[in-house]
Amino acid sequence: MVAISVSIFSVYAIETDALAKRLVPVYSVETAENKVALTFDCAWGADKTRSIMDAIENAGYKCTFFVTGFWVDANGELVKEIVSRGHQIGNHSDNHPHMGKASDQTVRSEIDNVNSKIEALVGEKPTCFRAPFGEYDNKLLNILSTQNMLCIQWSIDSLDWKGITGSEIAKRVINRLKSGDIVLFHNNSDHILDALPLVLSAIKNKGLNAVLVDELVYFENYVINAEGKQIKNS
Repeated sequence: MVAISVSIFSVYAIETDALAKRLVPVYSVETAENKVALTFDCAWGADKTRSIMDAIENAGYKCTFFVTGFWVDANGELVKEIVSRGHQIGNHSDNHPHMGKASDQTVRSEIDNVNSKIEALVGEKPTCFRAPFGEYDNKLLNILSTQNMLCIQWSIDSLDWKGITGSEIAKRVINRLKSGDIVLFHNNSDHILDALPLVLSAIKNKGLNAVLVDELVYFENYVINAEGKQIKNS
């Protein structure tokens, strides 16, 4: 397999053979800096979101929230607060559908509607998208490239959505955590507030820094390898 050099204005792709291309999103980043990205998908519920921000800010870090359109509709003031507190808002689709089963027009609407809602609230559109259920295909990635947006997956799944304990969530993350990782959490999972202090402490002990997705990824002059690792061109 040969990785193709790309920029934010082109499709990020991987040659799977001489005749076809399989497009790949960003799962992790190769970086000489000791940084990771903590991300929280927001689709249902919001009552823990401020406490998440409090904990992360108290540790001296920032994070990224990927929001659905219906979550934005219900929590507009919270979206504004997330941005005003220095965190990042990403697009997680309007209605959380299975994008691979949707038409081109529906996929575009799912992306555009959320971008418009967020821009109306905070004055700028998201730069990053996370696919519902983590499902992506060439159609979605091609459409995102026309929007100058990166599709962001994750290299560590906390499995917090499964209802496991805070210590179990933290253990899954801490045992895998290294520079360049993107960690998936959910803002209203049962035990996220129990897990987060343990994760934040481990980040500090490992000499890492938790930053916005925008501060971790590259938007130009990069390649993506077969595992979805984004690598800066030398």
